[in-house]
Amino acid sequence: MESSTSTILPFLVILLAVSHASSDSFQQNFYKCLKSHISAPLSTCFYTPDNPSFTPLLNSSAQNLRCLLPSVPKPELIFTPLVESDVQAAVICTKQLNMHLRIRSGGHDYEGLSYISEVETPFAVVDLSKLRSISVDIQRNSAWVEAGATVGELYYRIAEKSKIHGYPAGLCTSLGIGGHITGGAYGSMMRKYGLGADNVLDARIVDANGKILDRKSMGKDLFWAIRGGGGASFGIILSWKVKLVPVPKTVTVFTVTKTLEEGATKILYKWQQVADKLDEDLFIRVITQVGNGAKEGEKTVSNSYNALFLGGVDRLLQIMGQRFPELGLQRKDCVKMSWLKSVLYIAGYPSSVPPEVLLQGKSSFKNYFKAKSDFVKEPIPESGLEGIWKRFLEEDSPLMIWNPYGGMMSKIPESDIPFPHRNGTLFKIQYVTLWGDADKGSPGKHVDWIRKLYSYMSNYVSKFPREAYVNYRDLDLGMNKNGSTDFVQARVWGSKYFKNNFNRLVRIKTKVDPDNFFRHEQSIPTLPTAAKQ
Repeated sequence: MESSTSTILPFLVILLAVSHASSDSFQQNFYKCLKSHISAPLSTCFYTPDNPSFTPLLNSSAQNLRCLLPSVPKPELIFTPLVESDVQAAVICTKQLNMHLRIRSGGHDYEGLSYISEVETPFAVVDLSKLRSISVDIQRNSAWVEAGATVGELYYRIAEKSKIHGYPAGLCTSLGIGGHITGGAYGSMMRKYGLGADNVLDARIVDANGKILDRKSMGKDLFWAIRGGGGASFGIILSWKVKLVPVPKTVTVFTVTKTLEEGATKILYKWQQVADKLDEDLFIRVITQVGNGAKEGEKTVSNSYNALFLGGVDRLLQIMGQRFPELGLQRKDCVKMSWLKSVLYIAGYPSSVPPEVLLQGKSSFKNYFKAKSDFVKEPIPESGLEGIWKRFLEEDSPLMIWNPYGGMMSKIPESDIPFPHRNGTLFKIQYVTLWGDADKGSPGKHVDWIRKLYSYMSNYVSKFPREAYVNYRDLDLGMNKNGSTDFVQARVWGSKYFKNNFNRLVRIKTKVDPDNFFRHEQSIPTLPTAAKQ
């Protein structure tokens, strides 16, 4: 037996040496190729793991700390393009060298697919954080925004030019706009104006051949696919031209919280019946958490009704008094402010924080978490809600957010863009479980908890398919294996994210990226070879 150990050790040393050598050659070859294509000094935009800036850069925009654990695969290099042609060079070089590529604009993706790869190594990351210019044209009600800019930066730049213009995208201000719009981009004005992706006028992307295309040159199919078809399947978004929408000079916000002891169950049951039918100027989401109960040592569940109203206090109180008196909204609960200030309010910033915080571009909210999503077509009965509370009280830091649909969301056809969750949807649920450093090495109990809650909810949510939101990536729904994208396998989660739009996405993918260059664990697959012919 002793001889086997003596032969294994040299073998491992050789294996590690080969692995290290292949890493070096991977980095060197990419470096040489880039050098022949771009004029900028590579010292400002090329990072390998032995560079002291590599880890801070990798960690910089990542939201989910479980995707940064030492056990998680890391890229061999990170490239941060400074101009559009640098992105072209990255695509050309990775293709030439047969490397695998991941693309990151903001790093919010819930499973970290823009900066980790569980199925293919080695891989490189193209980080678009230095492409963040914003040009706002109030006269034409539009703005061009580069992929690495955050939605918060865009909101700030719009408000800088006009107090009566806005854009209906994300509630979380550190979202990178490049990837955010590819999944749909919902926010607090979606009932009035639809999604961010519904309000796109043009785009610039780098395709699988390294060419830069705009709306005209990419054609209507590809332009359709990138507005809601999920990130990193069709190309690299360089910038979006978005349509600005009118907002009042002054809007009204409120947050009213009700615990179980204050009748939370009956109030939430009523919210389900009215939230999608309220005036489309009014968006009331519900944030459910666990907190301290009335007695010391006891826990309770609280529902916070967090709202934006595109109008004044008097009209808001009139609407609430007629349609949702159960909440008991009072004048003292209502706060008037500018639309830009409401962005900070809805994002959870204290009122003392100035709007300039939006220009920092990085999120201060980072956690270890696992998330899932559902869409609801019929109100969940009170008995069903009580089952949720029972489960919530068993978890350390659970979170649930219910976002109302209706309004404009019911008027836009399902096939208008790939995002299909439209008429008939009452609200969307986001489930999250968060944990701290103490559990970072063993997240199992928290992940088990959210999977059990998800299983419990199956009777109360959409069916055939059980729908999910692509911007809340969830690898529990299935994934591509070993770098291949199997059409049959992908259809399982593809139909959940895109419903009947999945087939059209597959046909477009097959046409624009037949070699499946842009791929990840849940990318859109190409058609099987026989079907292509």
